[in-house]
Amino acid sequence: MPIHPRESDPAVPDPPDPAPEGAVRPPREDLPRSGRPAGPGSDTDEAPGPDAAGGPAPSEDEYTAELKELEDRWRRALADLDNLRKRHTRELERERMAERSRTAAAFLPVLDNLELALTHAGSDPGAIVEGVRAVRDQGVNVLELLGYPRHAETGVPFDPARHEVVGVVQDPDAPPGTVVQVLRPGYGDGERQLRPAAVTVAKRE
Repeated sequence: MPIHPRESDPAVPDPPDPAPEGAVRPPREDLPRSGRPAGPGSDTDEAPGPDAAGGPAPSEDEYTAELKELEDRWRRALADLDNLRKRHTRELERERMAERSRTAAAFLPVLDNLELALTHAGSDPGAIVEGVRAVRDQGVNVLELLGYPRHAETGVPFDPARHEVVGVVQDPDAPPGTVVQVLRPGYGDGERQLRPAAVTVAKRE
């Protein structure tokens, strides 16, 4: 009886060829793989946990508490700033009062000498001139000690920073542009100038 070759059924896969001895067979596609099962119901499709996106979202009460804390800090900062401003104002006024007191105390000896000169003016009228001159020199010395030296020099070149021209005269003995006469002395220098000296200047030809 003749033997006919068996026709292959397309629905049944052919068995794989035997692998050589010692070779590692690849995993079959039709067998389930070890590990977690895949599919719609597997753990891979689960929603991410609360820590996956940086933790749970803060509630409205937490936002309100944080906003209230920031407002409290802001109010405390404003109160501290206002207290600092008031303290600075008090210290500045205290320093001004102390400076005025020191300046006034420096002129007390000048007033005392004026009183003394007026007391002796009746007995010796000629002595009052010397007394007034001495008091003047004492007052000038006090201003110099306070940082305001006296300027009443003549024959010096005119300086608009130190002199105020109140007249121009013709003087053949004085070079043009020099101070001929000081009508009112000046006190101080530069930014610490109380007033410039009022002078007359030789006329330029």
